[in-house]
Amino acid sequence: MNPPPPVANDYQLSQLDALEAESIFIFREVVAELEKPVLLFSGGKDSIVMLRLAEKAFWPARIPFPVMHVDTGHNFPEVLEFRDRRVRELKVQLIVASVQEAIDNGSVVEPPDGTRNRIQTPVLLDALAKHRFTAVFGGARRDEDKARAKERIFSFRDEFGQWDPKNQRPELWNAYNGQIHVGESIRVFPLSNWTELDIWSYIAREEIALPALYFAHDREVVERDGMLFGANEFFRPRDGEATSVQRVRYRTVGDASLTAAVPSDADTVEKVIEEVATTRITERGATRGDDKFSEAAMEDRKREGYF
Repeated sequence: MNPPPPVANDYQLSQLDALEAESIFIFREVVAELEKPVLLFSGGKDSIVMLRLAEKAFWPARIPFPVMHVDTGHNFPEVLEFRDRRVRELKVQLIVASVQEAIDNGSVVEPPDGTRNRIQTPVLLDALAKHRFTAVFGGARRDEDKARAKERIFSFRDEFGQWDPKNQRPELWNAYNGQIHVGESIRVFPLSNWTELDIWSYIAREEIALPALYFAHDREVVERDGMLFGANEFFRPRDGEATSVQRVRYRTVGDASLTAAVPSDADTVEKVIEEVATTRITERGATRGDDKFSEAAMEDRKREGYF
């Protein structure tokens, strides 16, 4: 008898394949383990990639959970238009938690400076409690911020939606613990191990559409605290501040009153990848005015229930 032919041993996964497989496993694990999940979808690049991964995880069925957007009322119009178009294409339910409605009914108070990022948290927590979601997918990555770097993929939240960084559950050999009691929930971060460069490389590979804000364009901006903020109805120049037209793009597209653009000529995905690969400043450090309040700004907000 002849010996069996040698088994080919050249099966390899690329870095993107490995990250994609891990994220899809996490999506499926949550749907199998927890009763009522929801995905936070803002129309930003990370949540757009999350939707793509969710599509793949459950294909050919539809995504088996709704998406939620905490709308500050100061969002970029281009992003809202993209958000609405994408959920229509995927035929998923969109739940909007409105900060403006919360201000109008008196449940939150708008800060004197008019920025709303810091009052998103109570609006988010109220919406999660109202719909009784037990698991919430978020697009946070560990490379964005040191507070996000220390958080687990399955992040336990108590009945008040709060996170205790000193009391996190271990995750050995990707064994995720989704055990909760009534009122408690799990935040889930399928992109934890991705970097900004991984996200852009995946967008290129999958040919994923994005809002045009992510690519270089001419925009009227105001320079404040070393950052370039787009002049718009939510961000007006103060006395003594001048506007100028500069070629910029956005690395993140959060609240328009606090999110800055960066100087850039990257008007294609390939050029953005080249730019991201050489930058020395983190995405949030370069673009988010709300992270300048203190060294622990993100961790303080995460303790309160933010993502």
